[in-house]
Amino acid sequence: MTAAGANTKAPEHEFAETYARVQQFYARHMYLLDTGAAEEWAATFTADGVFEPPSAPEPIAGRQALTSGVRAAKAALAEKGEQHRHLLLSLDVEPRPDGSLRVRSYAQIIATPRGGQPRLHLMCVTHDRLVTEDGELRVAHRKVTRDDR
Repeated sequence: MTAAGANTKAPEHEFAETYARVQQFYARHMYLLDTGAAEEWAATFTADGVFEPPSAPEPIAGRQALTSGVRAAKAALAEKGEQHRHLLLSLDVEPRPDGSLRVRSYAQIIATPRGGQPRLHLMCVTHDRLVTEDGELRVAHRKVTRDDR
């Protein structure tokens, strides 16, 4: 093997590394959301990142609005005595020519009332465009639809 060949990765290895990186990103991203770490979660979006959840009449744009939304949701759940956990499943990652990643996944939101039984609160399909900024993955755009649409 030549020196150049020794440093060349097969495309499947590059994709496997990208896929693992995306999985780790979402594990941290959802943990931040579920624990109410609003500023840290919003920082996983680009500064002008857009989030289109099925529950909002308009897209939520920018880190300040994203932070406010997480704070309000966490306070409402605390008042109800309920914890939500977001689980992203079946990640379909597609590298795009511009260097971004298109990621489609199923999202389950499990609600656990204090002292009660966990239940499926919502089943959704998530469509993300991830970009790399300063070496970190960030959400540039997210659209979430209910699974019944």
